[in-house]
Amino acid sequence: MTVLETAKKLGTFAQEMTKREETFSFLVPDEHPLIDTRHNILLYVEGVNKSFDGFKAINDLNLYIREGELRCIIGPNGAGKTTMMDIITGKTTPDSGQVWLGSNINLLAMNESQIANAGVGRKFQKPTVIECLTVWQNLELAMSGVRTVWATFRAKLTAEQKDKIESVLVLINLADHAALLAGNLSHGQKQWLEIGMLLMQNPKLLLVDEPVAGMTHQEMDKTSELLNSLAGKHSVVVVEHDMDFVRSIASDVTVLHQGHVLAEGTMDQVQNHPEVKRVYLGE
Repeated sequence: MTVLETAKKLGTFAQEMTKREETFSFLVPDEHPLIDTRHNILLYVEGVNKSFDGFKAINDLNLYIREGELRCIIGPNGAGKTTMMDIITGKTTPDSGQVWLGSNINLLAMNESQIANAGVGRKFQKPTVIECLTVWQNLELAMSGVRTVWATFRAKLTAEQKDKIESVLVLINLADHAALLAGNLSHGQKQWLEIGMLLMQNPKLLLVDEPVAGMTHQEMDKTSELLNSLAGKHSVVVVEHDMDFVRSIASDVTVLHQGHVLAEGTMDQVQNHPEVKRVYLGE
């Protein structure tokens, strides 16, 4: 790019930033690549292996997540749950195996940001909301296409984008707290806000790590309702240790042990599985 071309681009950007009444190009949501789910499978994890200094964290892992399903992943500490999510989201590269979003997007050929833009969202166990901003501002900043705080607050949202934020606020039970600083929310409310921030990016696959850790029983019930409401519109994978909560949301459960799938099925089926009883439930 020549100096003249660069100057013109900077001039155009500067003009945009002085016009509050316009919707700027950086607020236009990114389009996710077309995901081929003709076989009703959104996520393929096949033959994946990963070792750390001789310790095999993932051992020939095969996992398939259907489009629109809510799947719970359980297992003892060290079973490979976090490493599995790290591999899916591009944080960790496996030693071997394949990971595909649909049947046409190779996640192992992409970096973390590309995977997020392809439609994979992840919520970590500890909420990572921006506490000095309001609930509304957190959702606005998380919106697909927005990249910087300053640029976000200089732009004007479209009616459609405002409707999106308002609908997410209702969904995450924070419609009455839109103007509240995120730092003043309860622990459970921060968890909901972070889920809402992921929803602003329109993910096809949502990975949620221990969403009810530290929550009250009332917050757990509302979180169960929230996650159940997402199924069908999104594929949701929940890693959780609380068995009562898992039972409240999951029709399908996968048990990991030593980096591979030990059992899969309904909650009743996995709880009655003899190997699950031995290695996880301690019976």
